[in-house]
Amino acid sequence: MEKVEDYVVLVDKNNNVLGIAPKLATHNSNTPLHRAFSVFLFNSKGQLLLQQRSGKKKTWPLVWSNSVCGHPMLNESNIDAAKRRLNFELGIKIDKLFEILPDFSYKAEMNGIVENEICPVLIAFSDKKPLLNRGEVERVRWIKWQEFLREIEQKPGTYSVWCEQETKLLSKNEEFIKLYKKFTS
Repeated sequence: MEKVEDYVVLVDKNNNVLGIAPKLATHNSNTPLHRAFSVFLFNSKGQLLLQQRSGKKKTWPLVWSNSVCGHPMLNESNIDAAKRRLNFELGIKIDKLFEILPDFSYKAEMNGIVENEICPVLIAFSDKKPLLNRGEVERVRWIKWQEFLREIEQKPGTYSVWCEQETKLLSKNEEFIKLYKKFTS
């Protein structure tokens, strides 16, 4: 059963709010454009935390993806939403996140369900051990960033569509590269 906060913020192509709608009902074969976010969580060893999405999820069940994804609530910043989901899905509290790709958007389909999102990408750093919420996350694994970049290139389609697209953009982003070096050297 959906909780009161399980809704998405519907937007136009310029990210202007059009309203809200129930999250599960909205994700279908004709999903309207809505707000979301993606988080890439790294540890001090330069490893990225990947998650296999829970088999109970309506969208992309059992697919491997970046650390955390979610939907901000109305009037909630992407950073606050990401902090909420990191704690909810992985039991990790983060003080500082960095919004690196604020304008990323994508549309993808799997098993008749479409994702259609304006999805800023955030990064965070932590050496805390994840405590998995099994309703959200099946499994996790840490992987060196350079190794992950090779996997994306050599085995396209192994990870969620958005994760692969975001990874390619991050790998060329100067702000991300500087932060990654700062926190993992």
